[in-house]
Amino acid sequence: MLNEIFKKSLNNIEITADEFNVLVNADLDELISCAERIKLKYMGSAPQTCAIINARSGLCSENCAFCAQSSHFSTGAPVYKYIELERIEAAAKDLAARGVERFSIVTSGLVPDDEEFQKIKESLKIIKKYGLKPDASVGCLSYEKLIELKEVGLDAYHHNLEVARSFFPEICTTHDYETDVETVRESVRAGLYVCSGGIFGLGETWAHRYELAMTLRELGVHSVPMNFLNPIKGTPKEGTSVLGEDEALRILAVYRFLLPDRSIRVCGGRSIVFSERSAEKVLRAGASGIMVGDYLTVKGISMDEDMDFIRKSSE
Repeated sequence: MLNEIFKKSLNNIEITADEFNVLVNADLDELISCAERIKLKYMGSAPQTCAIINARSGLCSENCAFCAQSSHFSTGAPVYKYIELERIEAAAKDLAARGVERFSIVTSGLVPDDEEFQKIKESLKIIKKYGLKPDASVGCLSYEKLIELKEVGLDAYHHNLEVARSFFPEICTTHDYETDVETVRESVRAGLYVCSGGIFGLGETWAHRYELAMTLRELGVHSVPMNFLNPIKGTPKEGTSVLGEDEALRILAVYRFLLPDRSIRVCGGRSIVFSERSAEKVLRAGASGIMVGDYLTVKGISMDEDMDFIRKSSE
């Protein structure tokens, strides 16, 4: 049965819910082996890299249950307004020298104000100057605002759906799921490279994971960031157990079956879910890229270590 599903995925034929359940219960080593072969067909062997900068931190109006930057929780996360452009330039210069491909501006909050939006535009110009692909993750923007950013060099827009629609009310109640879906839809319509994925380990079921993947497939996103919960003190998810490594690898592998021709990037939580050689493990399980460096409010894995592995993998 696994072999038949593997053939369907190799031909980019949609996997049914029943077939998904077969993958969830398949031998993990066999599943990973198949996922890697699917990845090689559609994405090749050269790992993709991206990095982010937390350009404005904290005081977010939304109550996403996992987030250190929500104003609804006391987490001790940094709080500051939009950073100086000089800091963005210094980071862009460093990332370009290290060989990172994409660099994203990330801000907390649902929508940036006019002053911040202008700073975002200037930031994208700086990133482009250093030969990096300029990306942004700055909330729920309109089609017109997305086009404005595209005109100054924005390459990719990132906006996670986080979880399945049916599970979203358990995670966030301050805005509707459709608001996020519409942002992703408008980003695709604007002709941008669209990056949208989720966070796993929030208490969602495998059925929720399938639902999210099918939504992303239907929306036509190009890249799917895979995050794993790092339970932050002070959030409602503070006491949640961290996903086991085998379950996380299975999630990656089945997502490669479900989304064979999309980039799958492992981002937040990699440092706590996976043991040594995390980059090697996630790429073997079907991921086509990794986020390097630090995350928004949490330290990441050594960038030198990651980029050394990337260079060796590309030789």
